[in-house]
Amino acid sequence: MKTILTVIFIVIVNILQAQYQNIKIGNYVSANEPSIYINPNNTLQIMAGSNLNYWYYSEDGGYSWASGTLVSQQYGVWGDPVIIADTAGDFYFFHLSNPQVGSWIDRIVCQKFDKQTNTWSDGTFMGLNGTKAQDKHWAVVDKNTNAIYVTWTQFDNYGSGSSSCQSNIRFSKSLDGGETWSEAITINEISGDCIDSDNTTEGAVPTIGPDGEIYVSWSGPAGIVFDRSLDGGETWLENDIFVTQQPGGWDIYIPGIARSNGMPITICDLSGGPNHGTIYINYADQSNGANDTDVWLVKSTDGGNSWSEPIRVNDDPVGKHQFFTWMALDQSNGTLYFVFYDRRNHTGHETDVYMAKSIDGGSSFENFKISESPFTPTESGYFFGDYNNISAVNNTVRPIWTRRETNGTLSIYTAIVDMTVTIPEKTENMISMEQNAPNPFVNYTIFSFRLMEKSEVKLGIFDALGRETVILLDQTMEAGKHEVVFDNNTHHLAPGTYFFGLRSNDNVIQRKMVVANKAKY
Repeated sequence: MKTILTVIFIVIVNILQAQYQNIKIGNYVSANEPSIYINPNNTLQIMAGSNLNYWYYSEDGGYSWASGTLVSQQYGVWGDPVIIADTAGDFYFFHLSNPQVGSWIDRIVCQKFDKQTNTWSDGTFMGLNGTKAQDKHWAVVDKNTNAIYVTWTQFDNYGSGSSSCQSNIRFSKSLDGGETWSEAITINEISGDCIDSDNTTEGAVPTIGPDGEIYVSWSGPAGIVFDRSLDGGETWLENDIFVTQQPGGWDIYIPGIARSNGMPITICDLSGGPNHGTIYINYADQSNGANDTDVWLVKSTDGGNSWSEPIRVNDDPVGKHQFFTWMALDQSNGTLYFVFYDRRNHTGHETDVYMAKSIDGGSSFENFKISESPFTPTESGYFFGDYNNISAVNNTVRPIWTRRETNGTLSIYTAIVDMTVTIPEKTENMISMEQNAPNPFVNYTIFSFRLMEKSEVKLGIFDALGRETVILLDQTMEAGKHEVVFDNNTHHLAPGTYFFGLRSNDNVIQRKMVVANKAKY
């Protein structure tokens, strides 16, 4: 029988490797500083960006990606990619400028994606203030109003060591889908210097509160401080609220990494769950010494007036580096997710990528490795940027990170992390099978399983009454990991609940799957 299924065979040489499929995003050389965002209305649609001017778009949950080079004829593109989506599911790419008329990084640029043509608008901008440098921005959307809020750092003169040179946190907003932007205002109380190091005010990542409040924190000469606006960014606190010290500063030295930072990420729980309204700040520092960088979390349950003591996110013994942290919160259930580089398993510069998960508002954490193999960075000639990133929507979680390949180039990766999936631990059974992903799905999904030895294999799909509807495999297969792509455009399963089963010799495993109605996506 002719088959239209694609069967991908991967030999597993070490069954103790990470059990989350890693996907290389694009083939651009020396890409770094990645950002990623899942469409909150459709978890199959994911946009990513990386330095200096690359974009990547997936419509299948991150398994495959279209890519291109971002161009703005008017304003130029100069890195610091920030990807968000608005309430309609439209994607935006915020970046620094290199305009034909003007000065290098003299504004923050916003470009909007057209899903029909896979093209970007030429862009609009905010923050232009003479020749002052506008840098290190981040953006957020208020899901109730579709307002877009952006905060960033303004340098009087980027890199200057002059005592008269200041860095400040700026704010602007758009109420019309990024077409126009309000005049930028300064929101911080204590200014920093312009050196672009510990005493510079940087790392302003805004978030939205339960009643439309705008919350933001940043690092600088006063440690990590917090600010808020209760009127859509028109007014802000007169005095910044102190959150915590940051021992070692935010500009952290990590052996093998030319530059690394521990700037804060701010997120508020809007899930309606037990931690609704809690504000979280994630950052890294060297509280335990210069040879032991750690990932931390602080939280506030009173709108930012007071803050908890720092809680350590990485759960390894002291003495190893965890760095380049980012945090996401799944607003469907309040679960916190963190991604960071991790050296707990190595004595040298070899580096893994780990995630941490908290389902109890940051009281406890589960750490797990997501990279399939370690990489070894080097300080000479390589720039990893200032951040990695992670996005989480309805139990679909997609981290993104930079990896140095064995040939010396830098690449961007994501991992398929679906939290409805129970990943099997090492087992003495002769077979193991993961949940299909994505699940639910519309057009296609992927079945993944492992064979510990060469086996007769049968993989089929059954309806809710147990009737066999599709046979995917019925053959002898070698030991290793196997993936089968199921294309529902060929098999035409109606929306509903099904079961899929894998039989190998005397072992049988079954899982439930859902074919979704396309109208819901």
